[in-house]
Amino acid sequence: MSLADTLTDQVTRIGGPVRRWARTQQQEYTHGEPRPLAADLGAMGVYLGLVSAAAGAIRVSGRELPTRIPLADAVLLTVGTFRLARRIAKDPVTSPLRAPFTSYQGTSGEAEIAEEVREHGGVKHAVGELLTCPFCLAQWVGTGFVLGYVTAPRATRLAALTMTMVAGSDVLQFVYDGIQNGAFQPGDTGA
Repeated sequence: MSLADTLTDQVTRIGGPVRRWARTQQQEYTHGEPRPLAADLGAMGVYLGLVSAAAGAIRVSGRELPTRIPLADAVLLTVGTFRLARRIAKDPVTSPLRAPFTSYQGTSGEAEIAEEVREHGGVKHAVGELLTCPFCLAQWVGTGFVLGYVTAPRATRLAALTMTMVAGSDVLQFVYDGIQNGAFQPGDTGA
């Protein structure tokens, strides 16, 4: 028996029980609902791989990590992350990015749309959930901003500033609409 045959036999011998264990865990977790656990695990692997590759590239480049991030930059990156994650997940203009994985359900608040994951189970489900969830996307966007901040701080500050300005503008749009609609009339109790 060759080494390749021996390795194949070992993988098959070990793989069977591992697959059975994974199926049991999925059944016990999902109670029959189509949850994309394997695809979610794959997404976590992609995230870990990208972050590891970026960290390795930063290390090889000799670039030093900041010992601290000034509060103003942290706030700028935080608000920028919020706005960009929400823009990707809910904005009508970015719907072509989500369209292969979701279906349009209607509007959802001011200048936002509601979508539903198109397929249940599998990779398309996991990607659809990621792309429609601003909370989920914030992890990816925030990581991108942090990696950008380490490698190109000035450009990253400008990108985050743009998104922060958009977030501020959004707040002002809501205030303006509230004023036009009488929400801030004297004697208004807000009830």
